[in-house]
Amino acid sequence: MRFTVDRLDHVVLNCDDTEIIAAWYQRVLGMEREDYAEGRRVALKFGGQNLNLRPRDAIDADWLTGRAAAPGGAAMCFVTAVRPDDIIRHLHECFVTIEDGPVPREGALGAMVSVYCRDPEGNLVELASYFGD
Repeated sequence: MRFTVDRLDHVVLNCDDTEIIAAWYQRVLGMEREDYAEGRRVALKFGGQNLNLRPRDAIDADWLTGRAAAPGGAAMCFVTAVRPDDIIRHLHECFVTIEDGPVPREGALGAMVSVYCRDPEGNLVELASYFGD
């Protein structure tokens, strides 16, 4: 049987402190928090996707993760509906350090402009705009 992937549903982000990470993504990127599994799990919703926050020491046998479950090892790109100068202004207002950008990049849909920062655990967060300026 041959098949193709339709879209990304969620990413599991391994964390040392899910509360700090959840608060950062809510405050800086406007994601909505959802607690589930009787409060043992946290998801951050955006668009039609989730970031599921998995504590490094999670013991749920049914919650698989990558072999190296080290917090701070992710690099993620989020597409925004605003221009790069608006991204930069917002990050400054949230007291988030910009690592790089704005810089031209090639995304899944073509040319984009990206601004890079890091979350509190060191994950690289790329904020991209397809506006081109």
